[in-house]
Amino acid sequence: MMKQIFKISAITITTLLVSCNSTPPPKETHKETTESSLMVDGKLWSSAYQQNAAEYKALCFQAYNIAKLRLDQALQKDANKALAIITDVDETVLDNSPNSVYQGLQGKGYESESWKNWTAKGTADTLAGSKNFFSYAASRGVTVFYVTNRGEDEVEGTLKNLKDFDFPYADIGHILPKTTTSDKSERREKVLKDYEVVLYIGDNLGDFSHDFDSKPSSERNSNVEKASGQFGNKFIVLPNFNYGGWEKAFYKNSYKWTDAQKDSLIKSTMKSY
Repeated sequence: MMKQIFKISAITITTLLVSCNSTPPPKETHKETTESSLMVDGKLWSSAYQQNAAEYKALCFQAYNIAKLRLDQALQKDANKALAIITDVDETVLDNSPNSVYQGLQGKGYESESWKNWTAKGTADTLAGSKNFFSYAASRGVTVFYVTNRGEDEVEGTLKNLKDFDFPYADIGHILPKTTTSDKSERREKVLKDYEVVLYIGDNLGDFSHDFDSKPSSERNSNVEKASGQFGNKFIVLPNFNYGGWEKAFYKNSYKWTDAQKDSLIKSTMKSY
């Protein structure tokens, strides 16, 4: 009996010693971060998609394939004026994701000085399908106007960039930069005085109509419904998940907020379950 008690006690002591000397597994902790993630990491994530996703390239080809189809249809009709296309530049013809990556890796969002340093280089790559489409349009006698919200001080770098890729009509007479307002209505009207515009091409709804400029998301969506028949016909939309009027609408059409406040405004619009 005593031997059995001693044996049980020995086993118990050994178990306790092993338990005391063992390192317990680390407890899982949930650290809450107060740093902005959507404004910086979000830009990096969307840029990664833009630079690497085959789906992004496919969407660009799809847009320009439809544009060619619509242009061919327009060329079969009689016109009272010379034909023209109005196109945006950024994220429609030229890919500016490297600037977003450059900023994001420094923990920053958009900055005017950095942006202008980038556009001055004139080294942006082109969107898939863009060069072939505009060259084809020019070969059919259709004039191309680049209506951009790059400033007048960015024209030189922009034209260099377009010329390096042999885009047609890359000259001072066919680029219409921003002067006093980002609203493109007046510049579009200037082209319409002498030309019949058969296509509007852009990544932002403001590239097509003033009805989408500086409006809340609900109104922008409502106006898209009203103009639904135009998309894929006269309006050709390129994908841009990085920035645009859709983002500005989250911020109540003001950029006065801090990055953290912008994150909160975006999250307040999102649905979950």
